[in-house]
Amino acid sequence: MNHLPHLITDLALILGVASVITVIFKRLQLPLILGYLVAGILISPNFKIFPPKVYEITDVQIWGEIGVIFLLFSLGLEFSFKKLAKMGGSATTAAGFEAVGMAVVGYMLGKLLNWPFMDCIFLGACLTISSSSVIVKSFSDLGLKQRNFAQLVYGILVVEDLIAVVLLVLLGTFVASNSFDAGELGMSILKLVFFLIVWFVGGILLIPTLLKRAKNFLTDEILLIVAVAMCFLMVYLSSQAGFSAALGAFIMGSLLAETTKAERIEHLVIPVRDLFGAIFFVSVGMLIDLNVIKDHWLPILLITAAVVIGKSFVITLGAFISGNGLRTSIQTGMSLALIGEFSFIIASMGVKQKVVSEELYPIIITVSALTIFIAPWLTISSTRIYNWINKRLSAKWETRLNRYSVEATALRAVSDWNHVLKFFLINTVVFSAIVIAIIAITNTYISPWLEGLGYNFGRVTSAILGLMAMVPFLWALIIRNEKTEPFARLYTQQKYHGPIWIMRIIKMALALFFIILFLQNVYSLDIALYVGIVLLVVILIFRKRLQKTYDKVEDRFVKNLNNREIEQQRILAELDAQRRDQTLAPWDAHLTTFEVSAEAVNVIGKTLEELQWRERVGVNVVMIKRGVITIIPPERQDRIYPGDKLFIICTDSQERRMNVLLRPDKKLLKNNRQIEMKLEQLVITADSPFLYKTIRESDIRDKAHGLVVGIERNGQRFLNPESNWVFEEGDVVWIAGEKKLIEHIED
Repeated sequence: MNHLPHLITDLALILGVASVITVIFKRLQLPLILGYLVAGILISPNFKIFPPKVYEITDVQIWGEIGVIFLLFSLGLEFSFKKLAKMGGSATTAAGFEAVGMAVVGYMLGKLLNWPFMDCIFLGACLTISSSSVIVKSFSDLGLKQRNFAQLVYGILVVEDLIAVVLLVLLGTFVASNSFDAGELGMSILKLVFFLIVWFVGGILLIPTLLKRAKNFLTDEILLIVAVAMCFLMVYLSSQAGFSAALGAFIMGSLLAETTKAERIEHLVIPVRDLFGAIFFVSVGMLIDLNVIKDHWLPILLITAAVVIGKSFVITLGAFISGNGLRTSIQTGMSLALIGEFSFIIASMGVKQKVVSEELYPIIITVSALTIFIAPWLTISSTRIYNWINKRLSAKWETRLNRYSVEATALRAVSDWNHVLKFFLINTVVFSAIVIAIIAITNTYISPWLEGLGYNFGRVTSAILGLMAMVPFLWALIIRNEKTEPFARLYTQQKYHGPIWIMRIIKMALALFFIILFLQNVYSLDIALYVGIVLLVVILIFRKRLQKTYDKVEDRFVKNLNNREIEQQRILAELDAQRRDQTLAPWDAHLTTFEVSAEAVNVIGKTLEELQWRERVGVNVVMIKRGVITIIPPERQDRIYPGDKLFIICTDSQERRMNVLLRPDKKLLKNNRQIEMKLEQLVITADSPFLYKTIRESDIRDKAHGLVVGIERNGQRFLNPESNWVFEEGDVVWIAGEKKLIEHIED
């Protein structure tokens, strides 16, 4: 008798139990995360009632770690560095108050419970982050997504995601030393900032360009493989740099989030994330011992109260201080009073590294489950709480609070000097990191590689190559922050000349230091110093030419960074240009757009050949839009999927029939095109390249991405001609296709 590997039977058990439990939780309108945790408890070795058990818990935990990678990768795809920058100080201030305040609350509560030092540290970390997935789902179910405070909540969640990733890195360092070393912690932060800058700049320069050049080959299958490969490559690089796998996954997700393929990748990754995420949450539930929960009910209740009261207070305070009104602040604070999946990840890291008590894990999960249950009620009750507080405020205090909110919101302008100083610091940090990265890559990889090839002057050659790569960025380090209007205005004022020259000396000294640091492996210190001084003089003399070289790099960076916005603006411009009369043909035909709903079960998954719309209804599908994928024109074997946008040439009566087939809920979409389609009249003349050719031989499908939808010959009209139709002189041919291609179809 053949025996299946334990991993297969374990997965069958995990997914089988999880599917049953989550269906029940979905029916009860409870969070699915709790369903996964319950499934894990039922198949846990600690749960004696349910007979089937998991054999290889270690293998399941490895699959769970892969689940964490996909969770963080997916989270990164929803994250955006530009989105974070646009959030302004309000979300950042509130999230900062939450992180610091709850870390202190957690640590002090741990001390009150006489817990060990590391347990107190991890408890504080677990209480800092709310659950993005639960809050977003809760807001959607409660119909609160468009409320004013919801936008602030989403902004805080974005900042929280970044804080959580930083926490994972810092706790990893903390675990390694098992003590608080301010110097080592500071170096870890500097190291993190360095790698974030290098990965962000390098990723934005390379990844969008690579995806753009390979766009013709990126089918769904290939794009998924490429995206996952990039994710695990960054996971490897992150691990090699001494950081967690979660950080690498998050960084690659955030880099891909800046590309035009972001929505498509996110759509493809969701099923993979859900599968491995389910395994992760089930593996979390497997570690829960109900006896531990029974024995530690008092700490569980105290921590739950600390989360609900503490988060509500500190986030409300942070939101109000950053300039929001009292109502918005209270609604925001009470909506974020819960902990979730990041708390699981943080607690599990401590347990796996054996630096915290095993009891901490089930306690945190139980607290999370309780706060997830309570969270929707808190959100709904926040308005009543505000009204209760507002009624008890004196008129004097109400006036003071309103005045502070207005003044804090209006405080936006900064002086030219603050702008220049801020730009100087950012410029110095970013370009110093890039130059250090070039030095490290050259010395670690390029120089040994050239020497290994047998070059007698391998080090000299690598030094020349490294300096050539560094020079544009050294120019940017020294001069770039002086190319701004605030700097120009400051330079006209004599009193600022001293501070400006101090900044210049600091930048030139820093550039000289980097050159010497780089060349000391090849030359003596004296020679490196002379070369550095000469190179600085060359940079100043040829600064205009170097600026052109640098500008090319920066232009590519900016274009790649804004690629999604540029594409969206282009689409909006096309849509605006296409809002015109839809009558495109002499047969009462027009171009109509349908969106395939999930309820159209008789259509979904079938090919156009199986549906036979052209034969049964008389319509032509000229384009299918699937996310960012455009199929022009679709082939007979192309299938229809939920969410597809179908661009169909039809008459009014045919439109009504298609509406019944495709839109049971009667939601018909008009004028929602993203590529300009055109129904063009073409007359076959004596010198036409299509004369005496069949429709198939004319290759109109490929030349115009279009279809021949009708032909007029000798006063007669023929709809939907067959592909073997032969064109004759005088034929009037109606072609539906892409406008830009159709205009040059006879070229």
